[in-house]
Amino acid sequence: MSLAAPALHPDLLQTLQTMASGPRRLLGVVGAPGAGKSTLAALAAAALGERAQAVPMDGYHLAQAELVRLGRAQRKGAPDTFDAWGYAALLRRLRTQAHDEVVYAPDFQRTLEEPLAGALPVWAHTPRVITEGNYLLLDDGPWAPVAGLLDEVWYLHVDADLRLERLAQRHQQFGRSRADALAWIASTDEPNARRIEAVRHRAQRQVVWNEASGLFEWAQPLG
Repeated sequence: MSLAAPALHPDLLQTLQTMASGPRRLLGVVGAPGAGKSTLAALAAAALGERAQAVPMDGYHLAQAELVRLGRAQRKGAPDTFDAWGYAALLRRLRTQAHDEVVYAPDFQRTLEEPLAGALPVWAHTPRVITEGNYLLLDDGPWAPVAGLLDEVWYLHVDADLRLERLAQRHQQFGRSRADALAWIASTDEPNARRIEAVRHRAQRQVVWNEASGLFEWAQPLG
């Protein structure tokens, strides 16, 4: 197991640098729960500095009270537990942002397990917006427009055993027992993962996490 902090392979970093020049472009990072999407997006945004802003799809989680009202609290994280229409509307605003407009995007607070409105300012002069989430490639229902609103989508793959252990540890970190964490993964996270993986072919590029080197890198040579 790698002890190094996660980093970007130089080839992947070079692609990011090239994509950050010119007018506004939206990059999506998608993958199954526990794949490391937020880590990849954060590294990409950090590498580009003021030229990028990360905007997570998770900011469009429905509030817990609304999930309870709808009877969906036990499936939190499934496609119908998000405001997908609202997320698509945000992407449209980001594509057409006026030069004097600041777009405020929501974030998601894991310590509260709730979305937080207006938390992330996106400035008009920022050329790269990086958004990450589970359902960017779904082609049905209110998610269908999302892929077409992104200039490029990267699908992130990680070894299944490592991904499941990450999920279990995350659930335990936020209060579940080991048994409850594994039960939630089996009943909620993994059905969602299968749905996400079924549309991975729609991504323009494939990224893998190399545990030995501690690098996010291209799944296959580009060209």
